[in-house]
Amino acid sequence: MKTFTFSKYHKILTATLVSASTIVYTTNAAFAQLLRGAGDSFAQPLIERYSQEYTVETGEKFKYTAVGSGGGIRLFMNNSVDFAATSLIPTPIEINQMEDGLLMLPTGGGSLAIVYHLKEVSSNVQLSREQLEKIFTGKITNWQQVNARFPNKRIQVVVCAQNCSTNFILTKYLQKITGGKILASRTPDWGFQVFSAINQDSAIAGEVRRTDGAIGYVQTNVAMRANLSIASIQNKAGNYVQPTLEETQKALANIQFKNDFTTEDIQDPDNGYPLVSLTWLLVHQKYGDSDTLAKTTNLLTWLFTKGQKFNQELGYTQIPDDVNTRIIETVNNDLKIRPF
Repeated sequence: MKTFTFSKYHKILTATLVSASTIVYTTNAAFAQLLRGAGDSFAQPLIERYSQEYTVETGEKFKYTAVGSGGGIRLFMNNSVDFAATSLIPTPIEINQMEDGLLMLPTGGGSLAIVYHLKEVSSNVQLSREQLEKIFTGKITNWQQVNARFPNKRIQVVVCAQNCSTNFILTKYLQKITGGKILASRTPDWGFQVFSAINQDSAIAGEVRRTDGAIGYVQTNVAMRANLSIASIQNKAGNYVQPTLEETQKALANIQFKNDFTTEDIQDPDNGYPLVSLTWLLVHQKYGDSDTLAKTTNLLTWLFTKGQKFNQELGYTQIPDDVNTRIIETVNNDLKIRPF
């Protein structure tokens, strides 16, 4: 099995995002020229930046709406969108229902921030592995249990309500550090009454901002854009780290890609920030018309060449050049008009 390894990265900057508008899923010919995508909010900041830059450079547009990884996979299975974005690998059952085939193409690596709101605390909150697990299983319920100097205030846990990748990223990590006592799940049973369960990262960020004592989790760029406080998380080496690009790079430095561009599980890296994931685009292999095929091929070629330079500005790692080259070769060879 041939493998490819991450190597080159750059510095993190903050970027301004454009809000996603509601996408209309239709096969009407009036919309035939516009490529449509949907999927997880973990990839949303990156794909929206791609959309802006691609339009500026080529004059072509595509549309993306965050509906959760599970929602994106379902829409892709039903051929309701031209592509989906996900930080989840589809199950074999889901893949078998994708009648027009599947290419799963990695676009970058990102991090999941643990965000909180404590009005009376100005210092950075540090969470050990044990504390993180106990907060999200309802065993630690008061901020004084985290640090005796913190206020006597109930911890209000805010989670994602959807079949979403952020749930899976967090619970997969909790599964690893608890020796399998917690199950990795897109729709976890937290085992206690959470304060709030909300769809989408932006809504979760807003709820945390409004609620003194709240804690939740969102993609790091979303947390930065919302100016939320971000906890330092203890990694396997015992260091407390923030979800910076540098620490994300360390965590993903040795990740290897399989021939189908999927990877081994990223569960508990030795170094860097531990709550990390890759994000992928799901694209069809068979197309009903040459125009959609050409537009898809052109977009993917741009994305895995010029588009990659925008990753680091949003805190995502880049895909290595050798992997990008192989992705473009695969796109050119495997995307075809149906029937073959």
